[in-house]
Amino acid sequence: MTSSQLQAVACSTAANANIFLPYINQTFDRFDISTPVRQLCFMAQVSHESGGLFYTEELASGAAYEGRASLGNIHPGDGIKFKGRGLIQITGRNNYQLVSAALQADFIANPTLLGGKNISQCSPDQLKYAALSAGWFWQRAGLNVFADKINPLQPVDSGANLEYFKRITRGINGGYNGLPDRLHRYLQGAAAMPAGPANQTAA
Repeated sequence: MTSSQLQAVACSTAANANIFLPYINQTFDRFDISTPVRQLCFMAQVSHESGGLFYTEELASGAAYEGRASLGNIHPGDGIKFKGRGLIQITGRNNYQLVSAALQADFIANPTLLGGKNISQCSPDQLKYAALSAGWFWQRAGLNVFADKINPLQPVDSGANLEYFKRITRGINGGYNGLPDRLHRYLQGAAAMPAGPANQTAA
């Protein structure tokens, strides 16, 4: 993916796209996000979650996750310590342990390594792991399978394509929050990709 294509699908500034580009492409390579449609679907979701490649940590304190055994937050302070971080907001002690094993980095001892507030406050390592953790989550959820079912010659926001896109959204979000914005980002990116015009909604 080029910087201009990343800027288009992320609806981000050129500066933010340039900063994240090497880490995004590294993520594509590592987690087999290897086709234009896979990349469009991934970036439409990730850029929505991160506010256009800006936020690498959720804005809330994380206190709402305190004591959530389903997230593995069994120790006092876990809610805040393991709040949502990374471009896809990895949340909870359990997920931090899993992504630590996958990426061979200790996010339990160093949770902010997954992301530091926003792009302007992140070190290169935080940017790298913010991107890679999103790719890990995507692969673990098996979302390439649904991206592969999307026909790039048909509009993404209707028919079977929309149902597959919604399935991806549910895999990321647990529901369909922000679906129109996620679709908008896909369409913006599709126009900048080699087969882009065919992904546009018919007038």
